[in-house]
Amino acid sequence: MTSPVFEVTTELIRRASVTPDDAGCQALIAERLARAGFAIEHLRYGQVDNLWATHGSGSPVLVFLGHTDVVPSGPVEAWSSPPFEPVVRDGRLYGRGAADMKSGVAAMVVALEDFVRAHPSHGGTLALLVTSDEEGASIDGVRRVAEEFRRRGQRIDACVVGEPSSKHRLGDLVRIGRRGSLTGRLTVRGVQGHVAYPEKANNPIHAFAHALAALAVERWDEGNEAFPPTSFQVSNLNSGTGADNVIPGELHAVFNFRFGTASTAASLRERSEEILRRHGIELGDGGSRLDWWLSGEPFATPPGPLRTATLAAIRECCGIEPELSTGGGTSDGRFIAPLGAEVLELGVCNASIHKVDEHVLLDELERLPALYRAIVEQRFRADVLSPSQ
Repeated sequence: MTSPVFEVTTELIRRASVTPDDAGCQALIAERLARAGFAIEHLRYGQVDNLWATHGSGSPVLVFLGHTDVVPSGPVEAWSSPPFEPVVRDGRLYGRGAADMKSGVAAMVVALEDFVRAHPSHGGTLALLVTSDEEGASIDGVRRVAEEFRRRGQRIDACVVGEPSSKHRLGDLVRIGRRGSLTGRLTVRGVQGHVAYPEKANNPIHAFAHALAALAVERWDEGNEAFPPTSFQVSNLNSGTGADNVIPGELHAVFNFRFGTASTAASLRERSEEILRRHGIELGDGGSRLDWWLSGEPFATPPGPLRTATLAAIRECCGIEPELSTGGGTSDGRFIAPLGAEVLELGVCNASIHKVDEHVLLDELERLPALYRAIVEQRFRADVLSPSQ
């Protein structure tokens, strides 16, 4: 099989770009888009590569957003074929990143090439932003680029994130927002001692047990039209010295909130700390410690030109009416939305992402560039495309 999107996808899969190593993916993309007339800028922060490619000028500014990094393959022997050697079997293209999201990046590149070939003098700005830090810490990737864009005054009106959003068939789900993610890392300090003399010790496990029960049953909010109620989950809990006759001196817990706009990160922090104090866990100098990490705020994109264009493109290319969702984890869209942009996510099916034998259906891969181009056509048509174009 040879088609532009297949060729680009397979070339990207061959590059073992485990986060944050781009492994040459962005150089390949930059070379293609430069030939198509795009201005290329490489933004490297720390070990992270970011690529900003633009065509045209002025408003509206429509950006396609993706990432070239992938998660580790896991045990290579568990794969049916080597994870970084693209293989076609039974109508599927296999390889790490096939679905998340090298197929999406390739489709964006091909869609942009096709559009500017057909409309070389279009008004407005068409852009691609890709990073090698989406699957990792997400510090020197789009988060850092967004800070640079604020400094420059770079405007973004609309952003299509190519994350694999579809459930059963291409285009059946569009993410119109994402929940925020707030992580707490708690150290409960007690006094180590012998289990036979508890009066001479202070067991941090016992101290935290009541607080954990309260945190687990707390109703943080009721959600709203855009988001479900906030969820609280403990992801890690450990204590002990390894000996069965020692009361440990410390307990470590990691927990996470996924929250919508019915709560704020500040309110969740305050309420959590109040529950801990109510159950005897004092935070601060000399006591227990709680460190917070806000990975991203929630965002929801209201109806607007980008949603109208995207729904029209899906009807045209896929013949279906998609579900609109704010579910799932986080994406780099959380860094672009605060710039004032409409942000939507649309990509291939996500059933195999991060798994052994990750794959994308060839039929979806071949249709995705046309879908992305149709979004550009629909979004730009009223504003900047003349009838002759």
